[in-house]
Amino acid sequence: MPDNQLSLDNQVCFALYSASLAMTQLYKPMLEPLGLTYTHYLILLTLWEEDGIGLKDIGSKLGQKSGALTPVIKRMETDGLVQRVRLPHDERSLSVRLTLKGRSLEKDARNINTCIADACGLESEELIDLKDKIILLRKNISNQIK
Repeated sequence: MPDNQLSLDNQVCFALYSASLAMTQLYKPMLEPLGLTYTHYLILLTLWEEDGIGLKDIGSKLGQKSGALTPVIKRMETDGLVQRVRLPHDERSLSVRLTLKGRSLEKDARNINTCIADACGLESEELIDLKDKIILLRKNISNQIK
């Protein structure tokens, strides 16, 4: 093994971590005028894809526990972006639905997505390949920790 195997620059975990930080910093100035945080944005992406899904389903899609998302979704409800609805067949379960205000932000998000893709400096095919490899990496790692 090379002597520098523990060098920070040789760690896949650090490359992913620092790229994730850089990505969220890139999003921040684009989301701020919309009154959104990056977490708000991820929740909205989930709901734009499938409105009215359960809080647990949102947590599962985002890889987070629903309890960690509850304060964020409450804030989004206060901001008029979503509405939490108790399911009639199970009072313990919540469905999260977009409001008109939450739905209206989808158009602005398309512009953000284009800006982010441009800022990555990769060809479209390269970006798709990178995303697919990261998804496979996440899946492989998740299978090891369950």
